Amino acid sequence: METERIVSAWKRPDDWDAETSLRPRTLAEYVGQDKVKEHMKLFITAAKQRSEPLDHVLLYGPPGLGKTSLAHIIATEMGVGIHTTSGPAIERQGDLVAILTSMQANDVLFIDEIHRLSRSVEEVLYPAMEDAAVDIVIGKGPGARSVRIDLPPFTLIGATTRAGMLTSPLRDRFGVISRLELYEAEDLQAIVSRAAKILGVAIDDGGAREIAKRSRGTPRVANRLLKRVRDYAQVRADNHISHGVATEALGLFEIDDNGLDHLDRRILVTIQRVFGGGPVGVESLAAAIGEEANTIEDVYEPFLLQLGLVQRTARGRCITSLGYEYLGISPPEEMGGDAK
Repeated sequence: METERIVSAWKRPDDWDAETSLRPRTLAEYVGQDKVKEHMKLFITAAKQRSEPLDHVLLYGPPGLGKTSLAHIIATEMGVGIHTTSGPAIERQGDLVAILTSMQANDVLFIDEIHRLSRSVEEVLYPAMEDAAVDIVIGKGPGARSVRIDLPPFTLIGATTRAGMLTSPLRDRFGVISRLELYEAEDLQAIVSRAAKILGVAIDDGGAREIAKRSRGTPRVANRLLKRVRDYAQVRADNHISHGVATEALGLFEIDDNGLDHLDRRILVTIQRVFGGGPVGVESLAAAIGEEANTIEDVYEPFLLQLGLVQRTARGRCITSLGYEYLGISPPEEMGGDAK
């Protein structure tokens, strides 16, 4: 069910080609995240002046905010190659050793979903990050021996949506740790306008602004909505996206002014109707709507929490006063209008 959501910030298979074509190439093209960009520009300039690799970088934050794009930009700005992989893809220590030994001096190794590395693989990274070397065991039993292989200096860039799941030994080895925040509507409007130009889509400021407003603060969602509104405009609006066309298209896709879709609303309605507004445990809520508990926690819930429509308590999830207002229902008297 999750893969059908237009407003999901998680990457889908059909996002790869579009993201590659729309991805900014330099820090100057990268819209938003001004503090992160300022810091990165400083660190990159200093590293280049010393003719050294950039210190290891950890990028964390919600999905779809441009962590992969920023990793590629860092490699471009440093003038070095980039090797891309992900935590789940590195199953054995030998897989990581093969990648590390194939890199050139000062190259970037980008590991997406780095929190999903196995502990045995993670241990290979410790000496690689600190000493530019890896230790491998040759042979088995009493005749086994450890051999250290020197590596060229490199920069590890790790990306994660769940920084809390990183082990302390790994997290402490990153010299630069940056959190990417959700985007403001103005930045998203600029991203939508730029993407429309690349895609060859005619769009005015009103159309770009409407798409940006409903994009949940996430560039990936903004680009995906743009592509779907483009389809609508192609069939029903002479290939031009105005404010009215964007509003009609997003209404057809059941995405409201807040960026909530029918699945978000289903969660709110279920908590209110089935569980009396809460509190309800996530397992019970998952069973009621036919979803996995982890999907609710990782995919649906963060945005509902951000908007203040639900809250987590020690006893479970509850609808807030703002949530009742969104549903058009008066909150229970005991809430006293408190939207905490």
